Amino acid sequence: MPVLLSSALHDQLLAEAASAHPLECCGLLLGDAGAITHVRPCTNVADAPSDTFEIDPAALIAAERAMRSGGPHIIGYYHSHPNGRAEPSPRDAASAAPDGRLWLIIAGTKITAWRAAAGGSVHAAFDAVDIAPPAP
Repeated sequence: MPVLLSSALHDQLLAEAASAHPLECCGLLLGDAGAITHVRPCTNVADAPSDTFEIDPAALIAAERAMRSGGPHIIGYYHSHPNGRAEPSPRDAASAAPDGRLWLIIAGTKITAWRAAAGGSVHAAFDAVDIAPPAP
């Protein structure tokens, strides 16, 4: 089942990745099972942000608390690969929980979607997900 991503959010993600280059940008995906309705940029607090990402734990905790209080649902994460490909790396796989959440990966002008899953087809941690624009 494809995930819906508006052209405005698509453009926002590309702009954020370009602005962060040569470092990785990262953030949260908000919405429901079939659609990304908002993206929330977060600070990359990784020790080596040029080739890895770590979402600021304070931002993640705040978003989880808001979700439990009826706020937007966190459906996944996004990050960029400034000098790589738009697919999960072995490092991504090592840090992914098999929780079914989406991962968007931005590289250059390409964005791909992946679902974290035990035994997935990529690095035994992710399955590819199609991205579709919302219906007009």
